[in-house]
Amino acid sequence: MKYYAGVDLGGTNIVCGLLDEQFNLLDKVKRPTEAAKGADHVIGRIAEMIQELAAKRELPLEAIQSVGAGIPGLIDPIQGICRFAGNLNWRDLDVSARLSKLLNIPVFIDNDVRMYALGEAEKGAGQGYPVVFGITLGTGIAAALVENGRLYYGGRYIAGEFGHIIMEGETRTCGCGMVGCLETVASATGLAKQAREHIASGKETIMKTMVSSPDELTAAHISRAYDEGDQVAVDIMNHTGTLLGKGLSYAVTLLNPDVVVIGGGAANAGERIFAPMRKELQRLLLPMYWDHLEIKTAELLDDAGVIGSAVNAAKRAG
Repeated sequence: MKYYAGVDLGGTNIVCGLLDEQFNLLDKVKRPTEAAKGADHVIGRIAEMIQELAAKRELPLEAIQSVGAGIPGLIDPIQGICRFAGNLNWRDLDVSARLSKLLNIPVFIDNDVRMYALGEAEKGAGQGYPVVFGITLGTGIAAALVENGRLYYGGRYIAGEFGHIIMEGETRTCGCGMVGCLETVASATGLAKQAREHIASGKETIMKTMVSSPDELTAAHISRAYDEGDQVAVDIMNHTGTLLGKGLSYAVTLLNPDVVVIGGGAANAGERIFAPMRKELQRLLLPMYWDHLEIKTAELLDDAGVIGSAVNAAKRAG
């Protein structure tokens, strides 16, 4: 029996999983990242977690054929270098080489959203579809394309910054410095910002009574208010879904996926956002694109990145 390890590395937590030959997740452990303690500490922590997984199954470490890791940032997957990860304060860090030295196992790293999309394509909502376009609606928005099990990278490995499509008429400044990026509206943080802006403008909404301060509002509060018929919440969801549909129309026309898989915190809004999104997407797409397109919610949740990373490493290791 061969085994593989997958790692989903975030600014807050690390999740490591052990998988079998069919990439079924056998076991996983989760620990705080503790990024402030430095790169050596974080990489050492990952190594210890993988060793812990092997020990729990009474496996020698060499039974693990390869290790894959998804990292939030700009990644050179060929060199195994994290070029930049803001949440971790990493720049030009040779992650693959350092972790491989600690474990004596081949290590392959990639961007976390690509690994999320690959996991959903292989074992989740995208399974069985030739071309999968995966999107995460979290603090920001990012996307990845998987075609017949192969990832599309683009030049310099930076394809997929879907959240930085400029939406005409939007005026919020994005963290990237541009104005009007899709993620200033359709991310989890964008939703919360919209709610705060409506409250600041004096609009009446039950969301004001849900928290002690508008700064505490989240996408979940907007969903609750929507379900109670709050007009401000309904307007926010409709506006967000419509813009997301418009942005998706560009991607679908260019890439022609069979399925769009949507995950991340804001995706928990479900049909509150997806219904207006579908309506706008259908309006803007040629029938030859719309008629065969499926839109699905991600199924693997926190496991997608772990599974995708393990699958990617196994393919890279040969």
